[in-house]
Amino acid sequence: SVFAGLEYSLFSGAATLALMTLPLILRQTEEALTTVPHSYREGSLGLGAGRWRTIVRVVLPAAAPGIAAGILLAVGRMVGETAALLYTAGTASGAAQSLLASGRTLAVHLYALFSEGLFPEEAKAAAVAILLLAIATNLTAELLFRRQHGRK
Repeated sequence: SVFAGLEYSLFSGAATLALMTLPLILRQTEEALTTVPHSYREGSLGLGAGRWRTIVRVVLPAAAPGIAAGILLAVGRMVGETAALLYTAGTASGAAQSLLASGRTLAVHLYALFSEGLFPEEAKAAAVAILLLAIATNLTAELLFRRQHGRK
């Protein structure tokens, strides 16, 4: 972020998280696309649809739950990320006024509260909020995964 001239900012933190989770999302997308049966592609092409139409109308809708599950897992990982955001988004305690201003995420806020030791109840509340976000994200991803693989 310093090389791009962004200093500490929310945009810098978001770009860092995007670059960190992109391999996870790409791998999950690749896996979801390979699980689509070849008979779907063959049937679509056999009925006269072109390659692009087959991809857009047949393959992507069939792989969509797996792709969405990968994105949700990446979001769950982003929610708990602290170290990268300490060095890119900063630790400003107030609400950021713009995307180019420093700010803090819930995980960084939790770290700051625990390291100061002055607000134990607020730190526990932040920990519970992060835990609930992680559980909700993982449950949603699990439901999408089961839907893609036809399990209940």
